[in-house]
Amino acid sequence: MKLSAVIEELVEERGLAKETLSAIVCEGMLAAYQRKYPTLSLRSHYDKKSDDVIIEVEKHVVASVENDDTEISARRAVHVDKSLAVGDVVWLPFDGKIGRIEILRAKQVIAGKIRKIEADAVCEQFKEREGTIVHGVIHKCERGGVSVKLQDFMAFLPKSLMSPADKCIVGYPIRALLKEVLPEPRNENQLILDRSSEQFLIRLFELEIPEVFEKLVEIKKVVRSAGYKSKVVVVSNDVNIDPVGTCVGVGGVRIKPILKELGGEKIDVLSSSDNPEIMVKAALKPAIVNSVEIKDGKAYVWVDEDQRSLAIGKGGQNISLAARLVGMDINLVQEQKRAPEESGLLFSEQEEIEQ
Repeated sequence: MKLSAVIEELVEERGLAKETLSAIVCEGMLAAYQRKYPTLSLRSHYDKKSDDVIIEVEKHVVASVENDDTEISARRAVHVDKSLAVGDVVWLPFDGKIGRIEILRAKQVIAGKIRKIEADAVCEQFKEREGTIVHGVIHKCERGGVSVKLQDFMAFLPKSLMSPADKCIVGYPIRALLKEVLPEPRNENQLILDRSSEQFLIRLFELEIPEVFEKLVEIKKVVRSAGYKSKVVVVSNDVNIDPVGTCVGVGGVRIKPILKELGGEKIDVLSSSDNPEIMVKAALKPAIVNSVEIKDGKAYVWVDEDQRSLAIGKGGQNISLAARLVGMDINLVQEQKRAPEESGLLFSEQEEIEQ
């Protein structure tokens, strides 16, 4: 196959410019010759007339040749260029041969250069979209996660960044946070997606609720246990706007698309307060809290017995999320024991109860 045909095939397959590919092929062939002849000064270029890569060697014009590889006699040099004289330098076609090992080196260089150009193109197109939500189609379900097609590019959603509620169905549309755009592929993946983080939830709120996007309602903090529950603290920057009502909507109409996107994950939307006791009460929803006492950076909470399981939540996740939200330990106290020293169950913002 002629070199031009190979280049045309690569142009069609990779979508790269012909001039770029010609230069890459020349670089690859030059690397192969330099591997075989490391002591020579070589260069390469693509000759359209012969449809081949031409390798040239640098030679010095001398009166008497001692090294044929690096020197040419003045008598022979004038046949190349009449102006050449002893002491001049001239580039001449190199007739040395290379073997299978050097050809393999050329292929490696060419493949590496093409990968680098493609990686740079992906970075250029997606870097500015890092941290935003992208739309794609599920392409392949793998053991480590999900391959997602974004236009003409492939992205990867690792299992560790998926919600337990997420399902992998080939051909289905999917939205995800573009978590990271790597400078070059890692394990063949360059675009890393995320559906389990707080940031993904914040971006969903911005997409679905105009007031959040316009900063009329501001999200102050989010804690999330993907697939189970999230707690979102909001504040209004407009006295005429109720931040919680704006996010939830009448009959939950505004938050329903977000709940659907998260596969039914529960979301508690809470109004921000500078009063830590009020925030602890709100953070423990849906449980009804009787009273809260803050002492030594810890919250001691009294609830009725029938509210205790609601406050704790499945596997302790509700109270764990609440502790993370308010940034302090939460200590559930049995109603008949009012003294904090006789408290019952302690949760810190780092702790989680085992199932």
